[in-house]
Amino acid sequence: MGKVTRIIALSVALLTALLFVQFVRSTPTSAQTEKNRFAEKVNLALRRTAHQLLAAAGDSTSQIPPVQQTDATTFLIRLDHPFDYGKLPGLLQQSLQIHSINETYDVAVLNCANGKIQLGYSVLDVQKKQNVACSGRVQTNGCYNLQIRFATPEAAPQTAMNWWMLAIGSVLTALVFTVFRRSSSKEGNASSDAAPVENPKLHFGNSSLDMANLKLWSNDLEHDLTYREAKLLRLFAGSPNQLLERDFILKSVWEDEGIIVGRSVDVFVSRLRKLLQDDPTVKIAAVHGVGYRLEIRPI
Repeated sequence: MGKVTRIIALSVALLTALLFVQFVRSTPTSAQTEKNRFAEKVNLALRRTAHQLLAAAGDSTSQIPPVQQTDATTFLIRLDHPFDYGKLPGLLQQSLQIHSINETYDVAVLNCANGKIQLGYSVLDVQKKQNVACSGRVQTNGCYNLQIRFATPEAAPQTAMNWWMLAIGSVLTALVFTVFRRSSSKEGNASSDAAPVENPKLHFGNSSLDMANLKLWSNDLEHDLTYREAKLLRLFAGSPNQLLERDFILKSVWEDEGIIVGRSVDVFVSRLRKLLQDDPTVKIAAVHGVGYRLEIRPI
């Protein structure tokens, strides 16, 4: 049997085994882990939003209470001081995007005393750039609970999925025997079917980043990057024209090192600015005391 034929047979056999194990050991552990991770990201996004709202109101010292999760899709945080409702949609949407939360949601501002809705809107108004509900209305001083409720995703029938997996595994098992019975005379044809795989590049402005080879092309000029430089640039390029907080950058790029140094961000941003100086459409702008933003002008 030819080399290519053996590789195909072993690959199919491995995939069949993995499908069978998944069928036998179907547990909700993975789904529960995803739910916990989602709750953690919402918690961080709401705390960031509360901080930004209070800071915009001139309050930089009040303690922000813990985020409460009332059910699988509903979260709220208490604000004991008045805030600018007009700033809420933009700040909340930005916080959710920073933490890669893209689910549809509704927002309600509840009175702490009686739980009644005072103000509220849907994210669809923000995404469609329509007037946000209750904008411009007078907000009385007092305590408010900022509540966000996400749309409930439909759960796929677990049993049906398992039987589909078993059926696919059976087909693949039959394919394994068929491949082993093939003669090696078709090895040449099998090898010719292999298609080259291209390394994807991340494009922004007149520049592009090749993470696989740690290369940067800035206005057709090629630069070699260190792993950390490439990782930081990928973080910026993946969120163009969005403000990334310093703590978020440190956590995303340097957390795996164990020891995090605050000046690391400034040093590496300075290096990237020099490498990108040949591309007039790209600029890493600093927001004092907050973080950095990769600004990309239209080409």
